[in-house]
Amino acid sequence: MRSRWLMFAITFIAILYFYMRDSLVTTSVIGTAITFGLPLAMAAMVGIMCERTGIVNIGIEGTLLVSSFVGFFTASASGNLILGLISAVAMGAISGLLLSLLAVTWKMDQIIAGTIINILATGLTSFFYKQGHTIPSTFPEVDIPGLSSIPFFGPVLFMHGPLTYAGIILIFVLWVALYKTPWGLRSRAVGEHPSSADTAGVSVIKLRYLNVAIAGAFGGLAGAYLTLELVGSWDRGFSAGKGFTALALMIFGRWNPIGALGAAIFFGTAQAVTNQLMITQVVTIPQQFTNMLPYVLTILILAISAGKVRAPAAEGQPYEKEQA
Repeated sequence: MRSRWLMFAITFIAILYFYMRDSLVTTSVIGTAITFGLPLAMAAMVGIMCERTGIVNIGIEGTLLVSSFVGFFTASASGNLILGLISAVAMGAISGLLLSLLAVTWKMDQIIAGTIINILATGLTSFFYKQGHTIPSTFPEVDIPGLSSIPFFGPVLFMHGPLTYAGIILIFVLWVALYKTPWGLRSRAVGEHPSSADTAGVSVIKLRYLNVAIAGAFGGLAGAYLTLELVGSWDRGFSAGKGFTALALMIFGRWNPIGALGAAIFFGTAQAVTNQLMITQVVTIPQQFTNMLPYVLTILILAISAGKVRAPAAEGQPYEKEQA
């Protein structure tokens, strides 16, 4: 806990210092940090929802890959971004249901089940991928009147596309739902003591299916954000390890949506600062080292978090209903 607060304090002080020196560059860097960090935060929510219910999901990478693929090519074929968004979210939910089938119904080892989803997504998207497809546009930036003109906070928080706003709102909604509603209490109970939850009248199987499917839909939204709002294109290996990075952020955030969001923004800030240094040529950084940054930070985050966090007690354990 102390390491996380220290990290956030250092980040805040650094932002304040650089803002006083060059407000324009600092505003641009932090705005870019949100852009880079948000898909990781949204992907981390997939893991949080699954693991809070007792299901290990290392198939987030596959969910991002296949949902972004389906969303992009649906939008390209129809010329409609909304249809692309709907199809991406639906594909994410389908990947969640597939994981539930493998892990909950068939009681397969959950690590293997997630690996199957990753391999299946990589194979299918590579096989069906065709070059030359485009979408008419990406989701446009929406400036919130009045708020977007606030110094620093306006451009950073209130000048983004609709999927950015949706993602941030849903993360806070998930936090409220997990800790302030009966559904959240049942979900956490199933992830900690499923037999006790079953005795109390909670259907462990149904709740795990529901939560993993909703989590998959959240991953589909992240995939849609990447391709329909952030990039506007798709290529093989499009997700580029973001699903695995999101797992590290989930652990560092202690399976808490707000903690994972903070870790993702810190991660995005590191990427944004690196990009800014390359643009301004203050420091000459080889492209190979820039590409290494996400993986180096992931290793550091896991090293800092190792031994200091506790996963949900029933995580990864198939549930067998006790016979009367």
